Amino acid sequence: MKIYVYLDESGSIHKNSKTRYFAVGGYFSLEQDKLRIKAKYKKENLKLKKLKNLSLDTEIKSYDMEEEEKIKILNKIQDIDTFQGCVKVFDKYAMKKEIIDSNIFFNYAVKILINDCIIPTLNLQNHNEPIEFIISIDNRNIRIGELNNLETYLKTEFCLFEDDFKITYYDSKTNYGIQLADLIVNTFYNKYKDIKIVENLVNTLKYKNFTVSLFPKNMNINNKNS
Repeated sequence: MKIYVYLDESGSIHKNSKTRYFAVGGYFSLEQDKLRIKAKYKKENLKLKKLKNLSLDTEIKSYDMEEEEKIKILNKIQDIDTFQGCVKVFDKYAMKKEIIDSNIFFNYAVKILINDCIIPTLNLQNHNEPIEFIISIDNRNIRIGELNNLETYLKTEFCLFEDDFKITYYDSKTNYGIQLADLIVNTFYNKYKDIKIVENLVNTLKYKNFTVSLFPKNMNINNKNS
């Protein structure tokens, strides 16, 4: 069983950063929907570039979009059968120790995301074969010497299971899956940072299609009252 995961991050985990929250996440799907999801996002993305008179080679980040534009995009995607948004939000103020190494903490954050927001969402009752997680991540914050660290880390952390991990790094400018991941993770990051920024957007999302929780409380926020 192959699970296709697209990840990005919002906020900062650098030890000198004063931001309260850091988020890692994006979305995942089964193989039959991975191309359809990216094609839908690409189509809406290109429409937006034409509307804004931007070069088709320009990358539109989530912070470049108006809230109504984000709503339109996610409404086109969130009902695709195996699409599932997934985000883990980390409250750094609640941690007892400061983050010393950003790369090590990022690896840890991805593991927590998989444990808390991906695996519990999968319907594994009729699947006895191992899961192969094929994970695509933006390469902008990864140093060359660290490219294999996350894959090795996850294989070690999940050594008691038959599941496997394949990590590939991309420039988000050329990967529409990662661009969509940026939109999703930034939306829920802003829900904690300042709900007014994304309040209308969050209220249009169908929460059955998004699994989002807070660390360290591990409080699930998939309801409008959270």
